[in-house]
Amino acid sequence: MIAENGPDLPENMRAIGFDAPGGPDVLRLETVPLPRLRPDDVLIRVAYAGVNRPDCLQRAGAYPPPPGASPLLGLEVSGDIVAVGTEVPHEMIGQFVAALTPGGGYAEYCAAHWQHCLAVPEGMLLAEAAALPETLFTVWHNLFERGLARDGETVLIHGGTSGIGTMAIMLAKAFAMQVIVTCGDAAKCAAAARIGADLAINYREQDFVEAVMAHTGSKGVNIVLDMVSGDYVARNLKCLAEDGRHVTIAVLGGVKADLNMAAVMMRRLTLTGSTLRPRSDAFKSALAD
Repeated sequence: MIAENGPDLPENMRAIGFDAPGGPDVLRLETVPLPRLRPDDVLIRVAYAGVNRPDCLQRAGAYPPPPGASPLLGLEVSGDIVAVGTEVPHEMIGQFVAALTPGGGYAEYCAAHWQHCLAVPEGMLLAEAAALPETLFTVWHNLFERGLARDGETVLIHGGTSGIGTMAIMLAKAFAMQVIVTCGDAAKCAAAARIGADLAINYREQDFVEAVMAHTGSKGVNIVLDMVSGDYVARNLKCLAEDGRHVTIAVLGGVKADLNMAAVMMRRLTLTGSTLRPRSDAFKSALAD
């Protein structure tokens, strides 16, 4: 390990691995070597690791890690930096950070690019900080950079009480946006309203297209942040105002959609989407900044 170290570090560590894909019951403790640091990496003593859908998909055998990534699960962690690579400012040792990782968070120690770390604000619990990077980076990029969200616009967010949904609600309200969400029951609708949603639609009881158009006076929304895809896409496009943007971040409802492309042209709609994990270190550094 090419690094400048804080405290003495062990050669091995405990981690959570699995031998064959399956449910949560396949996870087990194992002993593995401490991560090797690249020159621009830090080594984080993990306090908490976030749990994200890609972790669950990888555990189930449906989402192999990209080339060069750790085979261990865990795309975000919080903790203190105990060693740094040769190109990392030495004063980072001892800092408490939350970090986006390429994998490896389900372990006692985890390596991450130093520019993918966020300083943990004073007063924030490390347990809360560990849940920030993956969701915050995903929502910021997709809602504001790809979706071009602006102050005063209206957004429809599916999965309003998911990690993505709650982050998107709070970020959108920080920019004075009108927020409409869909949720699966009355309790989730109430929870979304408590953190800022202007309208929470129970999609099991209401047609969300009709509810959106009624709430917006038939104008529609400027942006849809969609994690469902499948047959939701055509319905989402009916919710969009002219020049609206449709941003796909997951395909829980299926990977294919049947669309009226003439409507896309006539109403000047934009369809886009992204995934975060395979993006370059430089992209993630810019996103963190």
